[in-house]
Amino acid sequence: MNNHQLSINETPKTVNEYLSAWKAAGGDIGAISDGYHTFDELYEHRCRLFIVVCMFFRDISWCSKKHSDGSEWPGWFILGLVHEKSGQITYHLPEKHWEKVSAVIKVLDKAPEWDGHTSQDVLNRLDEIIDCFIYLWLLQKTVQ
Repeated sequence: MNNHQLSINETPKTVNEYLSAWKAAGGDIGAISDGYHTFDELYEHRCRLFIVVCMFFRDISWCSKKHSDGSEWPGWFILGLVHEKSGQITYHLPEKHWEKVSAVIKVLDKAPEWDGHTSQDVLNRLDEIIDCFIYLWLLQKTVQ
């Protein structure tokens, strides 16, 4: 755990200023906690939850160590799924997850070309998938 402190003269005005100052002082941003979880823990949760989603939807999921242009980020790979109506959902994941993911998910030499999706697009696309499950659940309930 880091014990870095900022002086009164360095007190930041925004969260981003605080994080930048913390990092500049040698602090580990991943160790910052809300009292329950650190950023590192939350990121790891996101990685594993997305792996579960892609394994559930493995027919439309893929993984690759290379972007569509052939470039790569050492230590990282791309995991994605393509929903036919809403588009792509992709994340860069640490390579430590590659072995498990590539054992189940289709491995591509290069990732499909990025469709330009934003974080908000991903949230909207996840909501569409959730809504489909709710609709199917309700439909099944009315048939019974």
